[in-house]
Order: sequence, then C-alpha cells, then structure tokens
Amino acid sequence: MKRIVFLLVVFTLLLAACAPASPLPSGEGQGEGSQPAATNPPVATDAPIVAGEFDLNNWDSVLATAKGQTINWYIWGGSDSINAYVDNFYGKALKERYGITLNRVPLADTADAVNQVLSEKQAGTDPGSVDLIWINGENFFTLKQADMLYKDWAQKIPNAKLVNWENPAINLDFGHPVDNQESPWSSAQFQFIHDSARTNKDELPHSYAELKDWACTHPGRFTYIDPSGSGGFLGVRFIKGALYEISGGAEQWQKFDQALWDQHSPALWAYLSDLEPCLWRNGETYPKDESELVNLFANSEVDLSMTNDITGAGRWISDGRMPETARAFVFDNYMIGDFNYVAIPLNAPNKAAALVLANLLLEPEFQAAQILPENGFGLGYAIDVTRVTDTSALSALETAASQLGDAATPASDLAKSLVGDSAAEYQGLLEQDWLTFVLQK
Repeated sequence: MKRIVFLLVVFTLLLAACAPASPLPSGEGQGEGSQPAATNPPVATDAPIVAGEFDLNNWDSVLATAKGQTINWYIWGGSDSINAYVDNFYGKALKERYGITLNRVPLADTADAVNQVLSEKQAGTDPGSVDLIWINGENFFTLKQADMLYKDWAQKIPNAKLVNWENPAINLDFGHPVDNQESPWSSAQFQFIHDSARTNKDELPHSYAELKDWACTHPGRFTYIDPSGSGGFLGVRFIKGALYEISGGAEQWQKFDQALWDQHSPALWAYLSDLEPCLWRNGETYPKDESELVNLFANSEVDLSMTNDITGAGRWISDGRMPETARAFVFDNYMIGDFNYVAIPLNAPNKAAALVLANLLLEPEFQAAQILPENGFGLGYAIDVTRVTDTSALSALETAASQLGDAATPASDLAKSLVGDSAAEYQGLLEQDWLTFVLQK
C-alpha cells in the first residue's frame, strides 16, 4: 500500500508537469502570518563589493567561490512555519556543508523584491542587495522584461538533471518561457478543506455550480479570500477556477486574449455577485489571506477553508490551528496546480551562493522533507522522481509520500482535477475587475 500511495503522488506530480503552470508566491501565499513580513523589506547591508569569479560549468569553482558568502534570499515571509522551515533546513545545511550564511529577508509581497532590483538598476547599483528571490510568473516576467535576471544557469546546476525541463509546467511560467533564468522549488495545487466532524463528505460540492447551491443552502458558512491584496493568492486561484468552469475550459486561458476576457468575464462577475449574499457576513468583507480564513474555519464561523499544500489540512493540524478531523478535498475539475521557482537578479552580489542554494532546493532529501506536514512547508515535489536513481533518496521520497495521511486529498483525486494556471496578463485584470464588479458594486 505504501508503494501504491507513492506512485499515485508521483503520477499526480507528473500530470502537473503536463499542464501549463504558474508559480506560487506572488507575495500572496499560504501561511498564518503571525510574524508580519516586511512591507518595505530590509536591504542587506553586508553585500560584498565583488561577488567572486567562478566557472558555471565547473561546480567545484562555484562551491569554492560560494564558501564564506552570505546569501540574501528575499522570500515571502507571511508564514512562521515556512520561515522556520527555511532557516532550520536550508540555513543549517548551507552553513554546515558549504560554509554559506543564509540571510532570509522576509517580504510582505514578492513585488517588493522586484521593485528593489528595478530601483537598483535605475540607480546604477551593481552589485545590488538581492541574491535570490522566491518568485512567481508575474514578477518573474517583470524582471525578465527589464533584463534584470541572471541568464543561462538553471539547467547547469547539478540537480537540474532531476527536473523535467521538456514539460510545459516547468519551462512555461504563467505562459511565459522560463528560458533557463529560474529554477523550480516546489509544486502546489488548489484544494478545499472541510471538517469531517461537522460536514458530511457526501454533501460537499464538486463543482463551482454546486458550490453556489451549497453556499446558498448554508448561508454565511462559506467565503473566499480577497484576491486584490498581497495575501490574495488563493482568492485569485479560486476565482480563476470559476472562470474556467463558466467559460467551458482551462486551455484557452493559457495565452492572453483580451477579447476572450471581455467575452467571458461578465459571466464570472455575475456568478460571484450571485454568490455574494450567501457568503460569510453577506460578502460585505472578505478574509485578507489564508491565515484569516483558517481562523474563521477553526472558530466554526465558516465550514470550508482553502489551501495549496500537498499535505491538505496536515500542516494546519500539525500547527494546532485545525482539528484532527479536518480533511482536504477537490472538485471534479478545474483545481489549478503549478510549480514555483527561485531566480537570481542580474546584479546579485553573491551569485555563487545563490546557485548553491538553488541546487540544494532540488536535493531529494529536501524535496522529501518539504512535503511532510510537521516540517511546516507542505508543498509538493519540483523534481521528477522517476529521474532519481539513488536508492536512499528514493526511499526518502517514498517514505515522505506515505506519511501524508488522511488530512491530504487522495493523489488520484488531485490528478483527476488538475489544470494549469492562466497567462500572467489576466492577473491584474482579475484583481481590478473584482474590486469594480464585485466588492464595490
């Protein structure tokens, strides 16, 4: 049975690698946020004037240059558990194995790091202050357009061989080519969470149409996250899924088409407007992020929550913020899944250390650790596990997959419902039009 569970997880992630994808952390995120992230992120002050020379085709030279460097990793900081995971797992390994010091710079929004890099470009600051960014397609595309990304590196780090670069879920990010300028870290898929002690699984909705009926039959027991703010990633993903169902499919949204948006968005806003009076507080206010929604769910103010975690409700149960009876589930279709990435700015002061960390993120032992609920990260594999040949590494991946437990959505359900994200250009349209046609109408 353990082997079957592992293969189902592998199957799900391989299917994810066949769907056009987007990254997770647009500064929105997934976490509880009891430790506030920096609205104006601190700028690293100890960056060296010269980053050091190395040959990217000679990994030993990269390691030699990286030794003694401090890497300034600008990363969404709204989750205490993710912050702790990064510090305890990667920070410790970087120091002990490579002599590298990790300086995690927490962000309220990934766009803050992008703006930092663009400001440095305008000021002619080189080297800058940002070494690595946990990034999403929209922000990646902005830096790529500005020609401020380190080029031709992602497929040259040693663990790149574990990544299936031929699949569009990896080589396309919000519909835009990665072009060897960012490396994947993990994967995610949108899911709902219910409490099996107070909601009957057989009565749960399995489509957006059924959700509206369910919500209006249980008035005030459902809400979704405000998609317009820095913590709105899951809200955006929820609304995109509704758009897919209402418009009759996901594939047509992989490339930007203003006429397509103009054709189908009115029906989307009509759906959400019809749903609004059935929502928590009659839709007059919405939770700003996942943490607020989790609090509403834990306090029994609403009956459904949302997550991107491969662990389903597992991480929240481990944190003591959800009951042991919490369970994740998905609709029959239009549950958006993707990969997320790290990128190195062109003016990064410590590129060698950034390369070492990007490679470390793909190590099978850390890929296995990141899916375990108790470790606090909870996102899925970025590597293609069928490419892992080391027996101990395979064993670690298999063991981790078998420990997801009942709180996670069955891998077969994830695979069946999986679709890719839309082109990046729809993001701003969705956020602004939601404010106009739903919140402020």
